Amino acid sequence: MVEQQAQVQVEAGVEPSPPRLLRTAFSKVSLSRCIPTALVVGTILSLINQLSVITGGHATAATWARVGMNYVVPFCVSSFGFYSSQRAMWKARRTAS
Repeated sequence: MVEQQAQVQVEAGVEPSPPRLLRTAFSKVSLSRCIPTALVVGTILSLINQLSVITGGHATAATWARVGMNYVVPFCVSSFGFYSSQRAMWKARRTAS
């Protein structure tokens, strides 16, 4: 969707605006790529770092907060990577014109 908007602006002769971080990170395309990454990486991190605490019955609220962050961090990293690629494409199109 973000790419389509930029293409419409180019075709209309309007200089496309730079991608916005939150709009790009929460676009359908970004979410469809970043959520699976966060699920896989977050699960692996949780298994590595918290499995013994959870299976030992010693999980506290702090443990579950750490598990949650194991999913948030890879989502943020992959979303920022997607945003960075969109911004690089925007800059390349801008300098090519």
